[in-house]
Amino acid sequence: MGEVEWIVVFVMTFISCNALLDLSSVHQVTGTWMGSATVPCTYVPSEGFTQQTLRWSIERDSSIATIFQRDSSGDHILLSKFRGRVSVPKHNPGDASLLIQNLEMLDSGHYTCQIIWRSTDNSLVTKEVTTTVKVVKVAATKPIIRAAEPGLTLPAGASTRLTCEAGGSPPISYRWFRSAPAGTAELLSSGPELAWPSLRPSDSGTYFCEAQNRAGAGAVQRSDAVRLTVTDLPTTTVALQTSGGTTEGHHSTTDQEDSSDTEHTVIDPVPTTQVSRRDTAPVGPFTGTGEWSLMLENSFHGSNSKSQLFSAACQGLKCF
Repeated sequence: MGEVEWIVVFVMTFISCNALLDLSSVHQVTGTWMGSATVPCTYVPSEGFTQQTLRWSIERDSSIATIFQRDSSGDHILLSKFRGRVSVPKHNPGDASLLIQNLEMLDSGHYTCQIIWRSTDNSLVTKEVTTTVKVVKVAATKPIIRAAEPGLTLPAGASTRLTCEAGGSPPISYRWFRSAPAGTAELLSSGPELAWPSLRPSDSGTYFCEAQNRAGAGAVQRSDAVRLTVTDLPTTTVALQTSGGTTEGHHSTTDQEDSSDTEHTVIDPVPTTQVSRRDTAPVGPFTGTGEWSLMLENSFHGSNSKSQLFSAACQGLKCF
């Protein structure tokens, strides 16, 4: 291979490696005061090149200072005001992005990511990219109420919670209210969640929350109201009557067993179900045959619903 060819190969290799090691970022990042922001800085790792040094610096008011440096000795945060607030991924090759938490207004500035690589022939390649970070205060937004599954209609005894969510600069304070007559409202609690460990029917009502932070002149934002409905568990009564037939059973009473007006009651294994029959037979398990009428009554909120009467021929307690 001639000298010219070697030069061409070297140049192409150099261009290829430099293209692979180009840093990618964005022009500007806007962060919310007291929130967090990530300043991107990424590249495609190239075989034969090892990252030696990573350095993040900030320029503000014509002054440049190093925030973070990673080298063979480890990670170092060199500006005290950023200690405990910044970090860079350790186990993601090609990702040198800077995460800033608990943003302060003075964190605004021009951030430069600089990386130095060493090649297999000990040559060094240096690249850098600059991103502008702007920290702003954002007033609390209109909150949204989110209900836990299965929703806003639940039976008595169930547990549930409502969550109030608002955007804006933290910290955001929340308050919960229950609508009362004449357009008034009852203050229930403070905090992002309103929880019930065991619902009662009296918990049914209309609820809303308010959100507020120190930005935006402390304006209070109110959510749309939601309606929570707590239902009673229904009870079912089953009445069984016969127009004739014979039965057999164990006697549990004495003098009144032969009266045709005696009402015998058998308690169903289901606690809320009651079975009654009227005939001349004694009390006990019914094993005879005859024509029976079945009446179902459903009781809800203490009031009886409509009763329905059915006729059936029965063998024992099995009706056909």
